[in-house]
Amino acid sequence: MRVIYDARELTDGRELAATVGFFDGVHAGHRALIRQLREVARERGQAAAVITFPVHPRRVLQSDYRPQLLDSFEEKLARLAETGVDECVVLDFTPALAALTARAFMERLSAEWRVRTLVVGYDHRFGHGRTEGFEEYVAHGRAVGMEVLRGTPYLLADGTAVSSSRIRALLAECRVEEAARMLTVPYRLRGHVVSGQRIGRTMGFPTANLAVDEPLKVRPGDGVYAVRAWLRGTAYRGMLSIGNRPTLGNQPTAVEVHLLDFAGQIYGEALEVEFVRHLRANRRFDSLEALREQLLRDREAVARLPLIGAGNSGEATVC
Repeated sequence: MRVIYDARELTDGRELAATVGFFDGVHAGHRALIRQLREVARERGQAAAVITFPVHPRRVLQSDYRPQLLDSFEEKLARLAETGVDECVVLDFTPALAALTARAFMERLSAEWRVRTLVVGYDHRFGHGRTEGFEEYVAHGRAVGMEVLRGTPYLLADGTAVSSSRIRALLAECRVEEAARMLTVPYRLRGHVVSGQRIGRTMGFPTANLAVDEPLKVRPGDGVYAVRAWLRGTAYRGMLSIGNRPTLGNQPTAVEVHLLDFAGQIYGEALEVEFVRHLRANRRFDSLEALREQLLRDREAVARLPLIGAGNSGEATVC
């Protein structure tokens, strides 16, 4: 996949079949739409292009808005590349772009980017105010020399609709396995290990305190999770806690990871975690010893899970 920021980079003269959206999470519904796009492009001899934005559009229009994202921009580009699309066109979403009517936006796509086919998600709207719908887009397309097609709605095998907002809600409810079905991969957080209070170490459970790199990424609901953790190209089983550590007197909320079968100093190092299963809710224990006994049970549960698999790092050793 080629990532393009300027129409002048399109030097091969090919026309584009495109779809437009923010594509947060690049979930199963997005992937189904892109599969349809690629088929349409193949039939018409056009290049398949995804047109997206580096910043959430609402954040441009409302400076204090803090979207909860499923992907950083870099993660989104990597996930889009997995779909086999030819081009990823990145448009700078500005107030001027937001002010364009749907027709004016389509005219720009046609004139500047040579978009000749536009595949629109079944419920997607664009243009100033998002007041128009598919029939209007078809009419505008005729006027600007663009064929407009509607994507087929995508449902999971059990009939569940897939959306970024639904995935965010599932993560907030700690339902990470259901979220993974919709994302097609486990949800991930990336960050760097920072120094903590080292209380876990005194109980035989040293933890890595994770400072998440992308502050706008969704943080799953408070609780204890089984995770796959990627460190130095190796995958480890791990148990992760999100919360304010109620047994310790309600500390500031932290993300802490205990790696099974690992010992060593990793302060400052990059760490990525994949959420595999929610184990239990956070609770206050009467003593540190009672907490330690529960952590032992948590570790036994994690050790039994089949966490072997590939992650972002490609081929890797799994401990």
